[in-house]
Amino acid sequence: MKQFTTLLVLLSLAPLTSTLAQSQTSASTQTKLNVKRDIPYAGPADPRQKVDIYAPEGARKLPVVFWIHGGGWQTGDRTNVQVKPQAFVDKGFVFVSTSYRLLTNVEMGTIFRDIARSVRWVHEHIAEHGGDPNRILVMGHSAGAQLAALICIDDRYLKAEGLSLAIIKGCVPVDGDTYDVPAIIETAETRLRVHGMPMPRFGHRVKFGNDPAKHRDYSAVTHVAKGKGIPPFLILHVADHPDVSAQAERLEAVLKDAGIPVKRFAAKETNHTRLNENLGLPDDPPTQALFEFADEALKN
Repeated sequence: MKQFTTLLVLLSLAPLTSTLAQSQTSASTQTKLNVKRDIPYAGPADPRQKVDIYAPEGARKLPVVFWIHGGGWQTGDRTNVQVKPQAFVDKGFVFVSTSYRLLTNVEMGTIFRDIARSVRWVHEHIAEHGGDPNRILVMGHSAGAQLAALICIDDRYLKAEGLSLAIIKGCVPVDGDTYDVPAIIETAETRLRVHGMPMPRFGHRVKFGNDPAKHRDYSAVTHVAKGKGIPPFLILHVADHPDVSAQAERLEAVLKDAGIPVKRFAAKETNHTRLNENLGLPDDPPTQALFEFADEALKN
């Protein structure tokens, strides 16, 4: 009877032992992160003009992910990266997360210039952290998606920093709604108007300068053209959200018309927040599409 009881106990513990073993194996396969935080990319640096760098130990000439956080150009921080640094480092990347100054402390054009300045710093210094300055993938979520797309298409900002689009091997904007600023303003305001609702006090019209010329100029689609060296794009978006879907399709169409390689992935059964938070999880379909795109983009 004692032997039978012992056997039952061992059998009951078997699933737990297996789960623990799998967890330990997963943890042991993770690459150890070498993390450097709060590195200024401008001087004298505003507290938000800084980057965090995540690299595998012993990194040398690895491709670089340059990540731009979201938050409506008003909030957010470079530390809000969830599992992305570990996921990319495990895949053999150096991961850089940047902050930038925010509305209403600065105007929108200053934010664009902060991003370009941050890219320049990365290009000049990422080799010191094991990265390849000429193999950069630019990515961003929400407001960061608008910033990523604009920096990778409107080459004026990088040119002002002495750079060209040649250092960028791919761009991944994630669930942005402002690749065509006039279109989202018209869409959002029409929806409010037909329902008899008040206009937002600080909506897209005001954020982007309340000037139609600026709205067009700050739209990535305005600046797409052949022969500029615009990198390949993967546009990730929530499938069942009409605004981000329309904007993704608009950007995709303009890039295709200019002969620029572009893929669009409409993520199902998710939302704006989860799409971002789940990037890097092994069974996440958008993550799988992202890594496939990165592999292809870095071949060129």
